[in-house]
Amino acid sequence: MAKIKLEREKCIGCGSCAALCPKYFEMADDGKSHIKGADKKEIEELEVAKLECAESAAEACPAQCIHTS
Repeated sequence: MAKIKLEREKCIGCGSCAALCPKYFEMADDGKSHIKGADKKEIEELEVAKLECAESAAEACPAQCIHTS
């Protein structure tokens, strides 16, 4: 299984992740990114079968707060 990790405290709310990868990311009510299906915490994590577009979202993130493994 692959893992997507989001450090919400570093997020600047630019929306690039949600634009590039709407399968896994959306913008939350507080203006920061949220991983769909993950609990809303300071550091969100979600295990997925395939990273797919999440890798592109991580590379495009100007705050470098998205990590994939």
